[in-house]
Amino acid sequence: MNLVLHYGLLGSLEAALIALAVGFVVFSVWWQVCRRTGLSHGHAIGWACLVAVVIAAGIDSWKLFYLGMVRLESPLYARLALASIHDPDQLGTRVVLEMLGAVSGVGLGWWWFISRKQPADDSDAA
Repeated sequence: MNLVLHYGLLGSLEAALIALAVGFVVFSVWWQVCRRTGLSHGHAIGWACLVAVVIAAGIDSWKLFYLGMVRLESPLYARLALASIHDPDQLGTRVVLEMLGAVSGVGLGWWWFISRKQPADDSDAA
């Protein structure tokens, strides 16, 4: 996505809200898939968390990993690496908040779909 986010903590919070929405949508898709194939709630939650974190925080996580692992020995390489990042000062905060937002979106989706009225199964009632 090519969204223009603010800088600083406000931009990190905006990214977290986007990740929350991504987590909710991804969980709703996995909920339908797992319900049709007979898989448990845990499968839907686990796969949705994994996919939502990769979608929402994947690029920023990769850039954070790249900055930590690659030897930026010349000022030119350091400048090129930092130029590709939207807000290098808040990169770590943004990654953490995006991951929390994606997982929270999955949790919100789980709560939303579980709280719907389920058909009662009275076959075991004694």
